[in-house]
Amino acid sequence: MARKFVSRSWGISARSAFVVATVVFLALGVAGAGLAASLYRTMLSGIDSAAAGRVSEIAAQLRSSGPAGVEDRLFDTDERIVAVQVVTESGVVVRDSASAPDAPLIPVSALGEGSQIGMPEQTTPFGRIRISAQSVDGPGGDHYTVLVGEGSAAIASTIRAVILALALAAPVVVAVSATATYLLVRRSLKSVDEIRTRVADITTSDLTERVPVPDRNDEISALAITMNEMLARIEAGHAAQQRFVGDASHELRSPLTTIISALEVASAHPELLNAELAAGTLIPEAQRMKALIDDLLLLARADERKLGVRLDDVDVDDLAAAEVDRLRRETGIEVRADIRPARLSGDAPALTRVLRNLLDNAARHAVSRVDVAVRRAGDVVVVTVADDGPGIAPADRERVFDRFVRLDADRSRSAGGTGLGLAIVREIAAAHGGSVTVEDPSGGSGTVVRVQLPFRGERADGASSAKLPESSR
Repeated sequence: MARKFVSRSWGISARSAFVVATVVFLALGVAGAGLAASLYRTMLSGIDSAAAGRVSEIAAQLRSSGPAGVEDRLFDTDERIVAVQVVTESGVVVRDSASAPDAPLIPVSALGEGSQIGMPEQTTPFGRIRISAQSVDGPGGDHYTVLVGEGSAAIASTIRAVILALALAAPVVVAVSATATYLLVRRSLKSVDEIRTRVADITTSDLTERVPVPDRNDEISALAITMNEMLARIEAGHAAQQRFVGDASHELRSPLTTIISALEVASAHPELLNAELAAGTLIPEAQRMKALIDDLLLLARADERKLGVRLDDVDVDDLAAAEVDRLRRETGIEVRADIRPARLSGDAPALTRVLRNLLDNAARHAVSRVDVAVRRAGDVVVVTVADDGPGIAPADRERVFDRFVRLDADRSRSAGGTGLGLAIVREIAAAHGGSVTVEDPSGGSGTVVRVQLPFRGERADGASSAKLPESSR
């Protein structure tokens, strides 16, 4: 229940401070326990070493001189050595330190032969202390035992003092850490809140607003910069959508107005509604409207999801030859063709649409000649369509693939173009995993449009092949 309260009711600053306080508290607990254990082992090792040294010195002098020959300084005591005794085999204390009791610290019979350093705490007349002992033979053959009591109680007192100090310091460290974290996170979130407030105020009616970018170079600044870049993309997309809707409405208005006008005249004068009016005005304008709607639907599907294409074996050279023949029949422009065998896996109607759009576009802009080339180059099929028209400036060569783009008067509605042909070419080429570029002609003026298609028909999005909608054919 407490966890649920923390996670849902507290702000990020409070939750962060709580988490930091918990982590610091646990870290201090683990570190304090490790420090106390390490300090205890270190101090215990120190008193064991001191006791071992004292036992060794006394034993050496006992062997050579007996109890009376042991130097008095070896019976001095301090914090590490609290009691020293030399005990006979019968349990009589023959030499001891001033603070040692008269009775042996532990019964001699409980000790084995040899040296025993740092035996666990024993209950002695001196209290519970740690004992080191060693058996030794004197010069007269007498057997003695050296007992040295270690000041382990001082170690325990020291460890308790350290633990107490850590316990007193821990709340201060935890409080300082939690407070610093709370203030730091709250300061950082202040910038986030400013960004959130500004984003909340931005509406589709005014996408020019941008979020404030903090002066410091951190993740919040990166978030604000990324947010502004996203807003710029949204603004550009919204503007493009508005232009698209406006251009589409304008394109549809012209044939619709013509049809309505013709029908109004026919309604007022029924005798004028004849085959000539239908074939010369109504049907062409309706066909023009239908073609435009089909193009718009194709591009809308392309925006919604990648165009699906049916992958069949297609002879691009045959498709190109057919379109060249069509263009020669419908126009008086000279059409030169350099068509070589080129087969790929693709959608034949869609590729026909690509070739027809390119040739019609070139014919509208050409002065006297259109050049068409199809060839295989490595793993791609290259289709090149060139005209000797006014050409396209380098700055506009990417823009011509946008919808409803006409660069000059030559690309007018009266010439039959809607500004969607090259946009459709790029979408279909992309659906086949290919690309479309506008290049400079090798010599003179004009425009060269180059389409590259992988001959295996591998789609860029990796989707399964699917049939193009009928309206796109």
